[in-house]
Amino acid sequence: MIISMEVRKIIHVDMDAFFASVEQRNNPELRGKPVIVGGSPRSRGVVAACSYEARKYGIHSAMASSIAHRLCPHAIFIQGNFDEYNDVSEQIGEIFHEYTDLVEPLSLDEAYLDVTDNLQGTTYATQIAREIRRRILEKTRLTASAGVSYNKFLAKVASDYNKPDGMTVITPDMAGDFIEALPIGKFHGIGKVTEKRMQELGIKTGYDLKRISRDSLKSMFGKVGDYYYDISHGIDDRPVEPDYIRKSIGKEVTLQEDISDRMLMHEVLDSLAGRVSRALEKHGSKGRTITLKVKYADFQSISRSVSLVEYMDRKELLLDNAKMLLEKTEAGDRKVRLLGISVSNLDSEEDRYEDVQLILPFAV
Repeated sequence: MIISMEVRKIIHVDMDAFFASVEQRNNPELRGKPVIVGGSPRSRGVVAACSYEARKYGIHSAMASSIAHRLCPHAIFIQGNFDEYNDVSEQIGEIFHEYTDLVEPLSLDEAYLDVTDNLQGTTYATQIAREIRRRILEKTRLTASAGVSYNKFLAKVASDYNKPDGMTVITPDMAGDFIEALPIGKFHGIGKVTEKRMQELGIKTGYDLKRISRDSLKSMFGKVGDYYYDISHGIDDRPVEPDYIRKSIGKEVTLQEDISDRMLMHEVLDSLAGRVSRALEKHGSKGRTITLKVKYADFQSISRSVSLVEYMDRKELLLDNAKMLLEKTEAGDRKVRLLGISVSNLDSEEDRYEDVQLILPFAV
């Protein structure tokens, strides 16, 4: 197996059923019961998240709430409180930053940490991961799972391997056997459509994938074939990238399922506008230019902007303009996988661009 000469120490931390767990923590009567965070089953609502008790009935994120209700009629539906989820996420982030400045948030409930050269001077990443999980539990009364390895791909897969409230370590010596035994559907970056195609081609495990040459994988899957080849051989040199610093403040939402429902997009924009407004207030900034970013299901990205006469930071203005800009896109006619709102042309010279990849309203 080929790996980088410098072995990195990467941790992937993933909160367990985050939204639903926060609700169960806040309301003891919900503990041990199937809880669904999302829209009402009497409407066109969608499951944003669900507790492990609900998952036993086959319920999962992005499922229509009406279907979830049929699968589990006694499930408890909760609209959700994204402001509180964000507050808890920030508490968790504070813990991360006590160990390393190299924190890459993927969503409200998960992040990569590079602890190769950590702030505590701790030799073993496993010890850091254990301490982080303990401190999260003490501070938030919520459990987290963690994966520890020498690259992002393996750390991500490892964190999902022993959920909930578990930890998996994959050393360079263990990686080869681990990857070969891994079902192809468990590979991070291989979705359901690709999994089905690979199954049809006889690629059912990492062992099967590893036997195929790079050129053959590129011939079958295009440029992404390079990625499939690398991860099957335990290669992933992507760095852990902390938040960028730019002259704008914004938030992006990566949807776990592509959507075409404009009303659902408006709900996402409402959440984004609120978060951007709070970020502007936090940094003491106001801006004049509002930009909407849309990424379609085919990964094509477009943006639409509008500049106002006066500086502003109000959620209502952000939301109204974002909805107006959305009308100038093909969103709805084309499925959307990402939405983002940012504010630029700021009135302050020192501003952080907070481009955090959230997973709303489909986070698990």
